[in-house]
Amino acid sequence: MSVLAVAHRAGNSLAALAAAEEAGAEVIECDVHASRGRLEVRHSKALGPWLWDRGPWELQSRSAPQLELAELLAATDGTLMLDLKGVGSVGRRTAAAVGARPEPVLVCSRWWPSVDAFAALDGARPVLSARNRGELVRMRRRVRTRAPYGVSLHGSLLSEPVVAELRERVELVMTWGVDDLGALDRVVGLGVNGVISDSAEVLRAVRAHR
Repeated sequence: MSVLAVAHRAGNSLAALAAAEEAGAEVIECDVHASRGRLEVRHSKALGPWLWDRGPWELQSRSAPQLELAELLAATDGTLMLDLKGVGSVGRRTAAAVGARPEPVLVCSRWWPSVDAFAALDGARPVLSARNRGELVRMRRRVRTRAPYGVSLHGSLLSEPVVAELRERVELVMTWGVDDLGALDRVVGLGVNGVISDSAEVLRAVRAHR
């Protein structure tokens, strides 16, 4: 079985993007936030006047310059996975920014209306994401009637029956939080065909078995 290797957070800085592309990553994942009238690409979360991230720990002013989506799109012609954060206009605005980009783009979110905003773009590959049991229940219901290109589940939600059910309806079943070879063996054994990882070792192992 062929498994897609996705470099987690590798598109959140131009330096990380270059390193991931040089290492041969198949798909570069990044996080897109609608903030201060811009589409910012960052993993950090907003808390009042601050942006914070726990992996690795970081705290900075919300007014600090951030990478913008337009800069990222201009810097690569590789395959991106845009993880749309929050609710509201982020999906619609990101779809407009991607526009007629010739390269395919995976579009993922836990707020599924953001993914639906890409329905008119031929190059978009919609991916619904689930982090908890309630979201998984809604996902299983949704794919029975309106199946997207793919789904992305946190590793804690995986089981063979769930993966098999989803694989019958969508082309790609991904999971994240796969950062060591033992976890990779477990999730591939459950039937997923996409792995999102921070680990270069895991990504190399996935590519080696394609």
